[in-house]
Amino acid sequence: MSRRPTSRYSEMPMRVTDSRMSLINATPQNKDNVFGKLNIPKPQSTTSERRTSFFGKGIGAGGQRNSMFGAYGGPEKMKDPRPLHDKAFVQQCIKQLCEFLVDRGFPGSVTVKALQSPSTKEFLKIYEFIYTFLEPSFQMPTAKVEEEIPRMLKDLGYPFALSKSSMYSIGAPHTWPQVLGALVWLIDTVKLFSGLRDQGLLFSDFSDELCDLEEGTEYNKLFMEYCSDTYNKFMQGADTFEDEEDDYLNKLKKLYNVDGALLHSQQEKHAMLMEHVERLERESQTDRLAGKRTEKLRLQADLQKLQDYRCTLEDHKTGLEKKAAGLSEELEAAEMQLEGLKQERTRLQHILENQKFTPADIERINRERNELQQTVHSLNQGLEEAGQLVWNEEVNLSKTKEKAEVKVAEYNKLGRKLKLIPQSAENACGHEFEIRTDYSATTITQYKTQIQNPLKNMLVDVEDECSRLTNMKLSLEETVEQVKSNIFDKENDIKQLKEQIRRVDQQLEHDVQEMAQEDEKWAAEVDSAETHKKRLEKNVTQGCEEAEEECKAAQQQYHVVVQETNEEQRMVNKNLTEIFSYAADHLVTVEKHCNEQLKRFDKMKEVIREDEADMKQMMDLVENFMKKANSL
Repeated sequence: MSRRPTSRYSEMPMRVTDSRMSLINATPQNKDNVFGKLNIPKPQSTTSERRTSFFGKGIGAGGQRNSMFGAYGGPEKMKDPRPLHDKAFVQQCIKQLCEFLVDRGFPGSVTVKALQSPSTKEFLKIYEFIYTFLEPSFQMPTAKVEEEIPRMLKDLGYPFALSKSSMYSIGAPHTWPQVLGALVWLIDTVKLFSGLRDQGLLFSDFSDELCDLEEGTEYNKLFMEYCSDTYNKFMQGADTFEDEEDDYLNKLKKLYNVDGALLHSQQEKHAMLMEHVERLERESQTDRLAGKRTEKLRLQADLQKLQDYRCTLEDHKTGLEKKAAGLSEELEAAEMQLEGLKQERTRLQHILENQKFTPADIERINRERNELQQTVHSLNQGLEEAGQLVWNEEVNLSKTKEKAEVKVAEYNKLGRKLKLIPQSAENACGHEFEIRTDYSATTITQYKTQIQNPLKNMLVDVEDECSRLTNMKLSLEETVEQVKSNIFDKENDIKQLKEQIRRVDQQLEHDVQEMAQEDEKWAAEVDSAETHKKRLEKNVTQGCEEAEEECKAAQQQYHVVVQETNEEQRMVNKNLTEIFSYAADHLVTVEKHCNEQLKRFDKMKEVIREDEADMKQMMDLVENFMKKANSL
């Protein structure tokens, strides 16, 4: 029988298209669906009590599901039953998304805090990373992403509508839960796809003439029966269809003539190869020389066990041979006795035929013959019972020995897990705790003396160590309580310092307001002085004009008027100079006062920063103590 020349991983009814086909452009057909023909239901979330069918609305009070196909065949718009606006459910989904990205090796740094409100760029990276598990050659389109992502989700079978407007503000509180729900659904789809892809071949070999059987009437009939049964149960409220799947699988095996023995042998071969691969990986990660030495010691121990078992079998064989020789001797004696009885019977028969006997002699001879026959029959029956008894004893002995060997193997396995075997193990302390199969009454007593006393001593030591660690834990808890009280005191001090800072800020604000009022006052005075100067200048100009007009008439008073004018101008300039000097001195004083207040504020900030550093050191000390206490 030849293998089908296809690139499919399995001939199961759940089938995945060839990896060379694009999942974006793939359209579900009757022949090869993207996610297979079987409808494997997704386990219902425990956070939501309402169960919803992808074929309709939630389960009603009677436990029946409603179909999405109405009277006229028009599908209704489905409402997402998941509590996406519940903070606890959203945090659970964020944690699930973060674990998936970390486990699958997301190239960027991802944390639960960053996923509370991610940007559009981060969302596109996450979506592209998840989608590559379905389509390895997928690349995020550069144009119209807000239309392509909802379309791709709809093509994959996402049952709920994702609006295009939600793609413009991914991290917004009102849109992120719906986008997060779509990502969680996509993760579940990737897990289902990976599980289907990793399945081994079930239908390995069958004839070439059956290659198109899957598209025949028998396969369609089985598939329609399976779909009908599961859909009826699904509409009645069931979420798992194990019985139907087993029945369907058995029918498919019968239809495709599956070779169960070959499948079992292939599974065993696969398990052996996986064990060999794991062993090679462990050897590559550890010291190969040490591994080979350990393997040599293990093989030597196995060889010693095999030799001991061989000696035990030889002893058992010798005993059985001795029993067989004794039984042969008894059988020969019984055969000789039987031969003698036959000869005596022949002789008596000859005498009976050649001699004439009375009826009394004939009756006596017949009675003796019957007695001899009963004796022979009883001896044969006793011989058979003795053989059966010997066989039963041998069977019971072998069963008892097998049980004892199983118990000894379990004990040795538990000892290796507890690092008590071999003698050079970590917890063995130089004692030999291993029980070998070549035991007897003397060795059993020796094992009791050899194993029980060291184990009792080790139990006492372990109890002492536990009590010591318990006392240490109590002392560490007291230290933690003391540190917590110190932290509480420091927090109170910080509150007081914050209150002082608040008061200083209020005082500073009050001083700034006063300085602003004083600045306004001095600005008003400067304006009034400038107004007075302008008025004086105007008066002087008017006097000059009048003096020029009256120059010819009052030539004698010219010098007097000029002197008076110059004197008044000098006085005005002197007054203005004094006013400006007073204003400059006041501004210098105010600036000095502000600098002093800022220096005091900087000093208060340094004190607060030092207190915060001390607080951080105390918190680190508490975390270290808590880690040590938890580890103990």
